[in-house]
Amino acid sequence: MSDIMSQSTQLPKDSQLNEFSTLELAQALMEKLSISPNDWHRLKSNRNVRASEQAAAALVFLLKDEPQEALLRLQQATGWLDRSISAPPCPTHGENKSNQFIAFG
Repeated sequence: MSDIMSQSTQLPKDSQLNEFSTLELAQALMEKLSISPNDWHRLKSNRNVRASEQAAAALVFLLKDEPQEALLRLQQATGWLDRSISAPPCPTHGENKSNQFIAFG
């Protein structure tokens, strides 16, 4: 983490990041940290990835003046880090089960 913090302080004052609002930057971070459908199975149980995803979402909600939503996301992030929550089953499992059987009429 200290590497990330030191990198952020090394940005030049005239950085292109200044062209964006704080909310836009937070939304970009949230999008970047979100698990894509293609990576779901590989990353769904990665606690650091999941906590980062939730913490970024919390920042977006804070900047949108939605503290209750932010708090929920921060609690989720904490749950990932303290191991009090775990990954839910894959959202697509079970959808194709009804298609496995062919009805003969």
